[in-house]
Amino acid sequence: PQKTAFHRSQTLGYKNGFAFSRLPTVGVGGERLYVNQLSRAELDELRNQRPALTYGPAKRAPPSGFVPAHVAFDKKILRFDAYFQEDVPLSAEERYRIRQVVIYYFLEDDSMYVIEPVVHNSALPQGKHIRRHRVPKNDRGDHYHWKDLNRGMSIAMYGRTYRIVDCDRFTQVFLESQGIELNPPEKMLSDPYTELRRMPEHTYVTPSDFDQLKQFLTYDKQVLRFYATWDDTNNMFGENLSCIIHYYLADGTVEVREVYKPNDGRDPFPVMIRRQRLPKTFVDKKKTFPSCVLEISDQEVLEWYTAKDFAVGKSTTLLGRTFFIYDCDEFTRNFYRDKFGITDFQPVEIKKKPLEKIPQVIPPYNGFGILEDSLQNCFSLFPKPPRKDVIKMLENDHKVLRYQVALESPNPEDRKRRFILSYFLSNDMICIYEPPVRNSGIIGGKYLGKTRVAKPGSTTENVTYYEPSDFTIGSTIEVFGHRFVITDADEHVLNYMESNAESFPAATLRSLRDHFRSRQVAKEAAGSDIPMCGSSNQELDALIAQVQEELKLHKHLNNKNIQEAFLQCDKDGSGILDKPKFVALCNSLSVPTDAVLLNKV
Repeated sequence: PQKTAFHRSQTLGYKNGFAFSRLPTVGVGGERLYVNQLSRAELDELRNQRPALTYGPAKRAPPSGFVPAHVAFDKKILRFDAYFQEDVPLSAEERYRIRQVVIYYFLEDDSMYVIEPVVHNSALPQGKHIRRHRVPKNDRGDHYHWKDLNRGMSIAMYGRTYRIVDCDRFTQVFLESQGIELNPPEKMLSDPYTELRRMPEHTYVTPSDFDQLKQFLTYDKQVLRFYATWDDTNNMFGENLSCIIHYYLADGTVEVREVYKPNDGRDPFPVMIRRQRLPKTFVDKKKTFPSCVLEISDQEVLEWYTAKDFAVGKSTTLLGRTFFIYDCDEFTRNFYRDKFGITDFQPVEIKKKPLEKIPQVIPPYNGFGILEDSLQNCFSLFPKPPRKDVIKMLENDHKVLRYQVALESPNPEDRKRRFILSYFLSNDMICIYEPPVRNSGIIGGKYLGKTRVAKPGSTTENVTYYEPSDFTIGSTIEVFGHRFVITDADEHVLNYMESNAESFPAATLRSLRDHFRSRQVAKEAAGSDIPMCGSSNQELDALIAQVQEELKLHKHLNNKNIQEAFLQCDKDGSGILDKPKFVALCNSLSVPTDAVLLNKV
């Protein structure tokens, strides 16, 4: 505990520039060491000594001392030649640049650094790209090792991809001694812009003997006029446009003007192609610059448009547009007759193509809104409301036919729900209302707003709506995927149809009359104390058979449970139940109750 010095003596020495290990002269903290102190190798040899017969085993040479990596691989460096490609976005002379670099790998500490040899007058910041350190390989914390480097491969360091093409002799021998099979060397790419600067192309243009001043003085204010058409009907919204082509003899320029007519619906931009020299044939060579330039010089064009390229009855392509020349003026005819000896100037009759009638395709009805109202969106950009039958609305104002309907559903709770269907005669609309029932668990109220309901199977072109003649007792109507069965109607419905019997089929009137007749008979029988005994046994047997056939249609009913429930309700054993109790018992047992059949019973 009283010891304060814990430093160790130096065991590494250098001699003639080479590192070697030596034994310590003093112990930890400067303590005295005995002279006969054994080294680590001698202690290991004594520990592994085993007794043997006779002379014993031969003495093994002590193992060589430990040599650290920074001593074994001191001043041993792997050298790789590589390059990377750099984009040049804002340059008209080059699109990318090839930059050659040298990658050094230090074996003593697995560090790397990348340097770019300096190129004279390159105007680029060159030199060291990556300082010497251990370069990360991935996001998991791994670093590049000499086993990851080879010729003909690409490595990524800090977002930049280097392509290794070759290595020096020492690197090749070292990697092959470690069992790594080297890829064949690749050719080092050169920068195309640098090569272009090294070998500039000298072009010589022989001056022309053509006197442009004489041409200007001779043909000043002389213009050839051609009448042409541009057929652009193959493109979307294209038209067949009339144009006038002017060829100026003074300087060989061409101008195209569009002919406008009153009320043609086009913006007043008469100049289609401004006055300029138009190229006819370009020089066939690979261009390093985009063709969309402001001006085209004589070096890029092999031939320009001249007066001999325009003729009546022929097509001419100017800047990608094909114009058909069908006529010219009198001055143009005289010029071609004197200059080229052409005498045929017969104008071509232009026939306009009739406009193709595109059939109007009406999209399918999407279910929103009324069909006639939604259909107006297909006919006009600003749709108008459909026309209404005002006379019908005035004659049938406030006339409503009401029916009682039941929801047809596999759910037994929904089969008990009753609705009031109102048919408005003024506009043939239907409204469905559900009367609220206490303790039913269903919120009553408006089930369907006023709308016209189309019959199943009707299409947009041929749509048919429900009419009063379709509402018979026991019939099923489908309203937007829900099926309803008509079970009852108001007496006003029968009175209205009888007063307008010529407008309704006889089957609808017969259905309503039978329904109200049976209901009147049941009401009279319920009001009298004497039971009905007038019916014969045959009618009673037929009614029982009809009830049995109705119950057979519903196979989910359990007849035994129904019989037990009726016997429990008949406490006095009289065999008679009143109608409200009978209906409530049928609803609790999910027994379907047909209104007509129930009244007969």
